[in-house]
Amino acid sequence: MNFCQRLPTGKKAETLCLGLILAVAVFTRLGAALYLGDRLEILPGIYDQISYDTLAQSLLNGQGYTFPRPWWPATPPGQPTSFWSFLYPLYLAGVYALFGPHPLAARILQALVVGPLTAWLLYRLGRRLFGPAVGLFAASISAIYVYYVYYHAALLTEPFYIAAILGALGLALEIVERPAWHRWLVLGLLLGVAALLRQVILLFLPFLLGWMLWAGRRRFPWWQVLLPLLSLLLLIFPWTVRNYLVFDRFVLLNTNAGFTFFWANHPIHGTYSRLLEESAYQDLIPPELRALNEAALDAELLRLGLKFVREDPGRYALLCLNRILEYFKFWPSAESSLLSNISRTASFGLFLPLMLYGLYLSVQRSTLNVQRLSLLYLFIVIYSGIHLLSWALIRYRLPVDAVLILFAGLALADLGERLGRWRRIKCWQGHLQRL
Repeated sequence: MNFCQRLPTGKKAETLCLGLILAVAVFTRLGAALYLGDRLEILPGIYDQISYDTLAQSLLNGQGYTFPRPWWPATPPGQPTSFWSFLYPLYLAGVYALFGPHPLAARILQALVVGPLTAWLLYRLGRRLFGPAVGLFAASISAIYVYYVYYHAALLTEPFYIAAILGALGLALEIVERPAWHRWLVLGLLLGVAALLRQVILLFLPFLLGWMLWAGRRRFPWWQVLLPLLSLLLLIFPWTVRNYLVFDRFVLLNTNAGFTFFWANHPIHGTYSRLLEESAYQDLIPPELRALNEAALDAELLRLGLKFVREDPGRYALLCLNRILEYFKFWPSAESSLLSNISRTASFGLFLPLMLYGLYLSVQRSTLNVQRLSLLYLFIVIYSGIHLLSWALIRYRLPVDAVLILFAGLALADLGERLGRWRRIKCWQGHLQRL
């Protein structure tokens, strides 16, 4: 009996493969965590980890969500801020309370939890939509996807945020097929966690619930879509109250939408958005607004940003179109660091052809359930559109990459099938020639 004949088959083989994939996901992220180490440095795309580390230590010192010195974007020392995620500093503060102020401890914990969790969620989604082979291929790509290996070891919101989104998308698909009240509530909790990490997901919420009403219109009454809103609001409400107490005005969650929209669409960019120095962004804030608290300043900057759009809609349209190149950038560039170029080309650049081929297959194959796949199409289009209309950085595309990885898995499964058929044909050709 040769080695291939001794390999397990069926569900046992699938479980074995998945276990190996999850182990690889842990191993690669542990390597990245050890590489980044127990220090905080200014590295490409992950500078925000310094802010989250500072907020976590401020929480441990009893200073709340404040900074000890003037901080980005325009927060005076000792003044409350809502610009940053509320949830992630709590996670870091919890880790630091247990192990001391060691970034490496938080990195290792993320490597052990989020790396395999992301791969497992992609496996579940791929299996549900396309079958076990696609699920395993998608999980495999996630395990070695350089962007995810890098960001899962960084002290940022992205690792948990992407996992929460994948969990919410998978649960939404399950609900429209098998609705149950507890699933609705868990969906709201997942969306609430995602919102407490990055509030931009709230802009996708109406589209998600609208899709669920359409896809499950014969399986549950319309009022059940209110159930996830209930658990979502229960998570957000304490922070809304906190914001009102510290700013004396209503702020649903974070104070960053106005800053972002103002800076991203300022006439200084013309029709081509580009990154500026940190001081240049702060210099764009009108001097007469600097005395406002963070919440009032955010609201005024949003008003000015919308004014830029109204005054020159043609420039804004061209600016949004030109953001597409930056948002979907997959090639190395001279202005990027070596680490950025390697990460970009070895992840999105490497798998983009497979993602595009998988998207083509998903539309072309009549055997696939288009209704279920339409949720993935919707997420890709709406989530990308939100950032193209505001601020389009590669880092903000990473949740879209997770969904596109499913289509890359479909492409690999298809290529594997074709290769298998080709080998069988060659085998039969050789057999016939021997006859």
